[in-house]
Amino acid sequence: MAEPGAGAAGGGRDRAGNGTGSGGAGDDPGADPPLPRGENGVEGRAVRVGTRRSQLARIQTDSVVTILRELYPDLHFEIVAMSTTGDKILDTALSKIGEKSLFTKELENALEKNEVDLVVHSLKDLPTSLPPGFTIGAVCKRENPLDAVVFHPKNCGKTLSLLPEKSVIGTSSLRRAAQLKKKFPQLQFRDIRGNLNTRLKKLDEKEDFSAIILAAAGLKRMGWEHRIGQLLGPEDCLYAVGQGALAVEVRAKDQEILNMVSALHDTDTVLCCIAERAFMKRLEGGCSVPVAVSTLLKDGQLYLTGAVYSLDGSDSLKETMQTSVNYPHQNEDGPNDDVQHVGITAKSVPNQAQEAAENLGVELANLLLSKGAKHILSVARQLNDTR
Repeated sequence: MAEPGAGAAGGGRDRAGNGTGSGGAGDDPGADPPLPRGENGVEGRAVRVGTRRSQLARIQTDSVVTILRELYPDLHFEIVAMSTTGDKILDTALSKIGEKSLFTKELENALEKNEVDLVVHSLKDLPTSLPPGFTIGAVCKRENPLDAVVFHPKNCGKTLSLLPEKSVIGTSSLRRAAQLKKKFPQLQFRDIRGNLNTRLKKLDEKEDFSAIILAAAGLKRMGWEHRIGQLLGPEDCLYAVGQGALAVEVRAKDQEILNMVSALHDTDTVLCCIAERAFMKRLEGGCSVPVAVSTLLKDGQLYLTGAVYSLDGSDSLKETMQTSVNYPHQNEDGPNDDVQHVGITAKSVPNQAQEAAENLGVELANLLLSKGAKHILSVARQLNDTR
């Protein structure tokens, strides 16, 4: 599977970087998308890229901008960093301060006001329903989506099962806590907030936590993979919807920018994340209830495992379904070009495959709902509200 942007350099462009062919982006799925141009395009000015201020967000944004600069060497990209609500409120659990646009609202406001042209997010931070006028124009190749355990230095070399009884594990995720409470009932779980740097500092410099749970992808991107003491596979802890993937959000009507960022799409990641987001959306889940997934795409078959949990993990439902996503790319010029699947616009990915992935997520959610998922999630939401 090629890296995003692989093979984008070379023929088909003049020295100014303009496409030399007369066809549109959908005419040849293997061709590079045309560079942005036109009255409202970006030719001759900076392309402004919005991001959160945290170190991890900047690293993620830099990685995306690096690929864009390689694809479009004649364009200038300018990074605009800003703080979000989620960055500013650090003394309250995420599940208690709301889930809608917690890490995205300020960035979307800037996008709406044309203060930035695109925004780079962690996909798991984006709601399954975007505000009107926005779309996810690119989903980049996914990093490891698993959760990871980082241990206090005194517990180096241990695993969760080897920690002393009543050891305190830090996590701000109800999803992680619910699953791990069920698997490791001898451990205690407590909220920990802050960016990656802050949480690791809290772990290392105090005795409050024996370990903390973080996304492996973030640790790797920060260069801290050596701090991973234990990777939690799907048998231990299903991961969050979209975890490990980066999303590029744009204005849905800005065809110049949409065409530009579409080169970043990774087909396998797009299909997995469409299925996951459709599953979450049908369940009406979010960070205030424990919903978890795992996906695998192999030999044209997409496998989706989804689960819901009570807050203490004692009550749960988990099922796996699969579907074929082995469809050829067809020229789909016209109104279908802008079809969104749970907020994602991916013209370079066969639409039939996207529909199959979305239907898989909905059908799996319906299966869990038929077995009582709505009750489990309703109770979890009510208990979380009263905590």
